Amino acid sequence: SVTNIGDGAFFECTNLTGVTIPDSVIGIGGHAFSYSGVASVTIGNRVSSIGEYGFYYCSGLSGTVVIPSSVTSIGTFAFGACTNLLQVTIPNSVTSIGDGAFWSCTRLASVTIPNSITNIGSGVFAVCSSLTSLTIPATVTSIGEYAFNWCTSLTNVTIAGSVGSIGD
Repeated sequence: SVTNIGDGAFFECTNLTGVTIPDSVIGIGGHAFSYSGVASVTIGNRVSSIGEYGFYYCSGLSGTVVIPSSVTSIGTFAFGACTNLLQVTIPNSVTSIGDGAFWSCTRLASVTIPNSITNIGSGVFAVCSSLTSLTIPATVTSIGEYAFNWCTSLTNVTIAGSVGSIGD
């Protein structure tokens, strides 16, 4: 019967290793799991938003995170510093990805930016040093500053003609 996971609900719960968020939950609050020991997460099919810093610095979070098609927004630094995260699947339902959402996910090698995104914010993928290739869909019109800063393995970027501005 839980419908929301409040701000900071499991903040710094270092012994918490696995999370299954039930389908009854529609929102994950800011800092809900920040600095926790979460190594795996299953997000329920009714969650519509992942709050800012929701899983920030969950360095044990590894493998693939599948964001369900119910999610429309990923908050600022939501998965920032998840240094063992390998892959993220972002569905076409997501229309907003906050600044730094995947900042310093140093092992992130694969990400697909959906056609529903029009703006790539500041530092979204900065310090993703394992990211090798990226395709920016035709729906994107602007790329924020430092979006791919320190992506030292990035060798191939395809940018659609719709992008009118790329930040510093």
